[in-house]
Amino acid sequence: MMKKHVLWLAMLALLMFVLAACGSDDSTGADADGASGGEEGSSEEKYKIGILAPEVTHGWVGAVAYHAEDRVEELSDQVDYQIQTSGNAEEMTSQLDDLTTWGADAIVAFPQWEGMDVPIQNAIDNGMTVVNFDIVIDADGVYRVSGDNEDMGIQGANYIVDKIGETGNVVVLEVPSSGSVSELRTKGFEETIADIAPDMNVMTYATEFTREAGLTDFADILTSVDQIDAVYSLDDETSVGVLQAIEEAGRTDIQVVTGGGGMQEYFEMMPENEDIWIQSALYSPAMVKDAVDVALDVLNGEEVEQETIIPTTVVDRDNYEEFLDSDSPY
Repeated sequence: MMKKHVLWLAMLALLMFVLAACGSDDSTGADADGASGGEEGSSEEKYKIGILAPEVTHGWVGAVAYHAEDRVEELSDQVDYQIQTSGNAEEMTSQLDDLTTWGADAIVAFPQWEGMDVPIQNAIDNGMTVVNFDIVIDADGVYRVSGDNEDMGIQGANYIVDKIGETGNVVVLEVPSSGSVSELRTKGFEETIADIAPDMNVMTYATEFTREAGLTDFADILTSVDQIDAVYSLDDETSVGVLQAIEEAGRTDIQVVTGGGGMQEYFEMMPENEDIWIQSALYSPAMVKDAVDVALDVLNGEEVEQETIIPTTVVDRDNYEEFLDSDSPY
């Protein structure tokens, strides 16, 4: 009887051990799930931000992607992110669909061409927060972060008139393929020149935002225009090409070349060219960090202005040293 009692107690102890173990396994599983779910949960608690950027065809464009990724990595405790790059509106639209499927809470969209208005509007209508960086996307409810493109043109006109006076021959290098960027910068320039120097002779030619285009296109212009007093270029890289064309042609008539962006190489050329005033209207690629911040602020329910316009700063040989940055990718 004693043996049976001992055996029963042993069996009871074994049963209690098994039950305790099962309970422990359930608890551990819940904790593990919770931890994994916590990691997933923390991932779910993190906002998903997608960044749509163009393929790198220009140093400034590459720097935008660099600064955007730098910012979301700084915010890694709050956001998960994906960066997609594309070569045209159709490809970017497909990537927008991919990010929607991924579950993006917000998109920072940086197209360098037209054609994104409808897909962006559809995304907003479906509840997506969209922050438009740089080129204007015409969609209701979109947030926008940009430099002041029109003011860049205004500053360029004032700078040229300050350096050459109210008369002379000015070549304007517009970039029709860049949409609103070129339109606004050219508009600001032309309207200001018409107001402050109505007798200025303005000649407009098309080019691209690359030094290769600046060199080739301006070399052609130099063969057909005998006297040029100033060049209103919208972009630093284009201007680097323009300066090379001037040097190779041996021209000494050009007194001013403007630019835009904030390119370190271009800044360093400013003091080297004593016979030409080289100017840049600062349009820093680091502004995209503000676009990421706007997206996060909206997702956090903060009150955000629909449009954030960052003021223009003019850089030339008198102040370029203030803007030198050895760590800048552009």
